[in-house]
Amino acid sequence: MELLAVINELEELIETSGRIPLTRKVLIDEERMLDILDRIRTILPDEVRKAKWVVQEREKVIEEAHKEAERILEEARKEAEKKAEENEVVRQAKEMAEQILGKAEQVAREIKLGSREYADGILAKLEERLEKITREVQQGRAELKGMNK
Repeated sequence: MELLAVINELEELIETSGRIPLTRKVLIDEERMLDILDRIRTILPDEVRKAKWVVQEREKVIEEAHKEAERILEEARKEAEKKAEENEVVRQAKEMAEQILGKAEQVAREIKLGSREYADGILAKLEERLEKITREVQQGRAELKGMNK
């Protein structure tokens, strides 16, 4: 930075200037000192302008970083909500599947029980018919035996 170089030059002027004996005072070349001060006045506004620009740019970068952070957070929130909804949908689907499976098993038991009762009813009727046919066959045989005597 040019300003620092000029300030260093001013410091060197003070250090190399002659001193008044028994005091801390220094004799400085007035013309050279005024020349250095003029250069500082010339450089200073430019340096201040650059510093202001740096501060403004820093603030812009910080603002953009905040906006980007907010965008990322919002995106993360939406993704988390989506995952939560998906998890809820999966949970509900599993719950429904368990209910459907339970009902299907119950219906299967009822059908099995019903088919056994139906088969038992058919077999009971068949048994009755067979008993009736057996009685008729026995009666027919008994009649045949009675005719032979």
